[in-house]
Amino acid sequence: MKPEGARARLAALGFGARDVELLFEHFDDAERRGKLGHGHARIEWLETQRPDPAATPVKTSAEGVDRWESRGAVGYLLLSAICADVLEEPRPLRLVAADAFPTGHLGYWARRLARGGLVALLTATSPPRLAHPDGGDPLVGTNPLAIGLPSADGVPLVVDVSMAKATYGDVLAGRARPEDVIPFGGEQAHKAFALAVGLQGLVEAFLGDRHGVFLLAAEPAVADFPRELRRRAAGLHLPGDA
Repeated sequence: MKPEGARARLAALGFGARDVELLFEHFDDAERRGKLGHGHARIEWLETQRPDPAATPVKTSAEGVDRWESRGAVGYLLLSAICADVLEEPRPLRLVAADAFPTGHLGYWARRLARGGLVALLTATSPPRLAHPDGGDPLVGTNPLAIGLPSADGVPLVVDVSMAKATYGDVLAGRARPEDVIPFGGEQAHKAFALAVGLQGLVEAFLGDRHGVFLLAAEPAVADFPRELRRRAAGLHLPGDA
């Protein structure tokens, strides 16, 4: 999809110029990184969801945890607001956001925070997609986990892994079948399922039975791990490299 066409379709949904750019940048980054399930195909998906372009997320705080409510705002714009807020006042924090869906490819947000000098750990739940490896109905979301690590050379190290063999976005993009949305790992799929269960429980411990985000963010205190790892890897492709 050409950039002007993508922007026009987002504007046709009622989003203002600023939000159109925020959404387009996320989708285009996914396209350029080969994450097509989170790329331009998601614009067509949004057109079927009737999002509320006027909705504005709200932040509250309680018991040392920054909390956000989407108030109907699409998850991408909720996470964009969260990242802007965290980078404006960096401090050690735990953060949860309710009704945060869809959130896109989490590496995009972890990279944004890492470029701002913060170590970030981020997960987000989704509608139930993953069944137990032994079968049955879906029990938990694909629940990706992203970690962003800043580096003094300005090139952060970003890890972003879904717990599914193929994501639901891959199905929307025509790159996978619905039956491919299962815990990855083949005979070791119980490990991915266990991680998905743990991440689901982490989010629901703060939010209850709602889609949501859990974020830890803080300034690093010690050595530059990404730069040292790249030195030892001697040119090997590392997670998150373009």
